[in-house]
Amino acid sequence: MYSKKFVPPLLRKPTAAPEDADEPPNKKARLSSSSSALTISTAHTPQRVAQTLKLSSASNTARKPLLLVRNPVSPPATATDDDDDDDDNATTTTTTTDRYYNVLWRKKTTKKHKTFDGDGILALSGGYATLQDSSGKDLGRTMMRAAPGLGDLVSLGGKDVEIDSVLSRADYLSGRPFLKAAPVKEESAASFQAVSAAGFFGSKFKTPLLGSTAVGNSHAKVPTPRHDPTAEGALVMPRPSGGGKNIVDVVVDPFVSAHLRPHQREGVQFLYEAVMGHKAFDGQGAILADEMGLGKTLQTIALLWTLLKQNPVFGAGGPVVRKALIVCPVTLINNWRKEFNKWLGRERLGVFVADSKATIRDFTHGRVYSVMIVGYERLQKVQGELRGVDIDIVIADEGHRLKTERNKSAAAIRGLNTKRRVILSGTPLQNDLHEFYIMVDFVNPGLLESYQTFRKEFENPIVKSRQPGASRKDVEKGKARGDELARITKLFVLRRTAEILSSYLPPKTEYIVFCRPTPKQLKVYTTILSSPHIESCYRSPDTSLLLITLLKKLCNSPGLLAPKPSPHPPHHPTTQALLAAVHPKLLESHSSSHSGKFRVLDRLLLTLYRTTTEKVVVISNYTSTLDLLSTLLSSRGLTHTRLDGATPQSRRQDIIDAFNRTDHRSSFALLLSAKSGGAGINLVGASRLVLFDLDWNPATDAQAMARVHRDGQTRPVVIYRLVTTGCVEEKILQRQVAKTGLAESVVDMKSGVGSFTSEELRDLFSVRETECATHELLGCGCGGRGYVAGPPSPEGEGEGSGGEEEEEEEEVKYPGLMKASEVDIEKIERERLAAMKKAPKGAQLGALMEYSHVLASRLVRAKPAKTEKAADDDDEEEEEYDEVSIEDELLTQVVRDGMGKEVSFIFQKTF
Repeated sequence: MYSKKFVPPLLRKPTAAPEDADEPPNKKARLSSSSSALTISTAHTPQRVAQTLKLSSASNTARKPLLLVRNPVSPPATATDDDDDDDDNATTTTTTTDRYYNVLWRKKTTKKHKTFDGDGILALSGGYATLQDSSGKDLGRTMMRAAPGLGDLVSLGGKDVEIDSVLSRADYLSGRPFLKAAPVKEESAASFQAVSAAGFFGSKFKTPLLGSTAVGNSHAKVPTPRHDPTAEGALVMPRPSGGGKNIVDVVVDPFVSAHLRPHQREGVQFLYEAVMGHKAFDGQGAILADEMGLGKTLQTIALLWTLLKQNPVFGAGGPVVRKALIVCPVTLINNWRKEFNKWLGRERLGVFVADSKATIRDFTHGRVYSVMIVGYERLQKVQGELRGVDIDIVIADEGHRLKTERNKSAAAIRGLNTKRRVILSGTPLQNDLHEFYIMVDFVNPGLLESYQTFRKEFENPIVKSRQPGASRKDVEKGKARGDELARITKLFVLRRTAEILSSYLPPKTEYIVFCRPTPKQLKVYTTILSSPHIESCYRSPDTSLLLITLLKKLCNSPGLLAPKPSPHPPHHPTTQALLAAVHPKLLESHSSSHSGKFRVLDRLLLTLYRTTTEKVVVISNYTSTLDLLSTLLSSRGLTHTRLDGATPQSRRQDIIDAFNRTDHRSSFALLLSAKSGGAGINLVGASRLVLFDLDWNPATDAQAMARVHRDGQTRPVVIYRLVTTGCVEEKILQRQVAKTGLAESVVDMKSGVGSFTSEELRDLFSVRETECATHELLGCGCGGRGYVAGPPSPEGEGEGSGGEEEEEEEEVKYPGLMKASEVDIEKIERERLAAMKKAPKGAQLGALMEYSHVLASRLVRAKPAKTEKAADDDDEEEEEYDEVSIEDELLTQVVRDGMGKEVSFIFQKTF
């Protein structure tokens, strides 16, 4: 087709000069001058052209200059008064001149028809402009003193950049521009909905008719909910925001909702909105992160039963979910089946358990089963068979197992292409940002972009802002990024603490019992640490982990280090080398007398059995320790059962049920492995729990201690955590409380072990003969009298603070003016690092200040309260023998029977 050559129209026709003018007619606008070269690109906007014409004809008074109209620019942020108070000498140029823009960028090209390669962010700060693409990747940086205008085309890093719009400082600091799939802020969403309602939904929508379509009379049924939404106590699910004539109320079956507590009703509604896509984020996943004992299983069953039977769209052709998959640890399979039978009965729902004898085809091709329960390991083997059926929702119980990128179970679930994914986990997810990202990306893929983008724009700024000596700008940016993550994740992450159960369950008291090591333990401990092979453990992560495991077993009992019989594999060569100098007689006996913790446990179990009708659960991380515990119980004639990794799956639930039903004479104690049975199971038949040893991961211990304080418990719960003082166990406790994340690095064999300095390892493997190193580290001034001292003050003042005079004495003395050659920079740096290392210790252990601290020797010598007359006669003695006590009379009797020889300190807290 013939067409003429396109000629761009002139922006403005030249005007002729007046006839009476002395000067000749004006020439066309100059595009360049001697002072600066201005080039009008084809990509320039009319505003830019007008600005150029204005600059070129500024000296010509005959022509009226064009007016430049700019979009309003948000006012620059100013420094706050607080910032000025913090540092009078700090400059405020970073907060008064920073500018941020949404831009379009392209590589430099000579093509006639130029197109842009993508969107980006231009940050102007401190006289420099930095260009990033939408994923946060740095594309270039250059010096730029003057702020560009809208529509300007600038050159940066070998790229042409066009200024598209102004980006607010708050949006840039929050990192929102780098998360394309993230939900907008609530106020933005509200304004968008208002505009949409007025502009797009102002008139009634009419379905367009196709040429061959004929509309007949409608005889559709009236939408009717499955259950009455107006009934008393009805749990009605929220309707979708769009609404419509075919929307019907979804009501949880009253048969189930009648058993839900208020926080559980809220949880079901939260999960329903998330998996149905009614929340303001791009995804259909959710994370139920309630603490242990809040009923995550019941909330999940209520959700599944509702989705399996109802649909908010009337006449949609069936329920929302037809096939559901529950993935859990193998130890919890029977518990899930039991919970379904408990709340729904056997006749309402077909539940398929995919054990080793089951045929997966019965679930995939049959109509009898709607829910399948499978273990994580079994799922990896049957994932191929499940791909032939549409799985509408996946529930991952104990979902913190999916926290690694290479997890095969997570890959198997992703292979099912199921959008609705729910993670159940009783442990917090915000401790490690990398694991946090993996969990979020599992339930809502792509919501936080790629991990490279997340690490650069969120993880690194947040971690950097929490480092000692972080600048004000880094702290501000890190806080904004953290707030943005919290805003996004609260839409699909629900976290409630166990405080909710205070009105439903009996009280729970936790005791941290610090046990002194026996002389034989100390002898073995010091011999190992004085071995010539100990130096090699400081240089290798593998040998460091071996030494940690060796010392942890030694804290339980020296007998665990004895040479193993022939059927068992021998010790590692490094372990054998470390034990070579230990006298064999110190390891030959498995008697409980070789361990301070065994002595305390022995008296505790005997006193509990003889004086009460309560039962106890004893938990350890090592099966070899469970063997010693079993021997101890048998020698005392105490009945017990055992559940560990060697227990067949088919017998585990029977063991749990029998323990919960029988009295303390038939089954007094249950020996439990923390790895195999420390999560998900209910052991309400016992009201006492002993955590015999500690795990590097605090989540493992938290899960284990929650086994007895659950629904169905009728007695007050008492938990004992036994810790060998002065040894590696006490340092593990300190690191748990401090939440440094160092423990997970050691266990997972990540780079964290390699980051230990030699001094840190020497401190970890050292031994201190002290009453309680943790109490000394806290700097608590209670003196072991048993009252709660409260958190330490910011200045670090204890009970013995001397007020202003003492503060003046401890004030740093500056030398004043001196020669530069006389300054010892290395000494100053060492003192600064030592102060930074020492200062946060007490703050990191501040959670232990919520406990009352009792010195065991005070329990032994405490006397009954004296009469008023006796107190007057002997004031000094009354002052010496302060009366101290703990709530648990049984533990008090155990300490007094041992005359306080094995127990040094007791930390007590009631929840």
